Amino acid sequence: MSKIDKAQDRAMELLGEIGDGLRKKVPDKAVQWLETGAALGALRAGSKVAGSFVRRNPVLVGAAVVGAGVLWYAARQRSKQHDVIEGQARRLRQGAPEQDEYGA
Repeated sequence: MSKIDKAQDRAMELLGEIGDGLRKKVPDKAVQWLETGAALGALRAGSKVAGSFVRRNPVLVGAAVVGAGVLWYAARQRSKQHDVIEGQARRLRQGAPEQDEYGA
């Protein structure tokens, strides 16, 4: 290893130690606020993109909404058909049992 490689490795180690030290010293609430701010920024940017897409392609968005509704309705109907009623089966007889011509 040359001196430059050793210096770069040492610099990276020092930067890692500094980053760990800062993470430990920053209160948890501050980290939480930073995460929340980043999430809100991403949400704001995404809403701008979605808004411009809806303005340019309203028919496509409407078709997507209708398609999602149809898929949801079909899944709901299918789940209703496949519901199993748990219980016991018993034979109910009223009065004297009927016999056929063979005596059964």
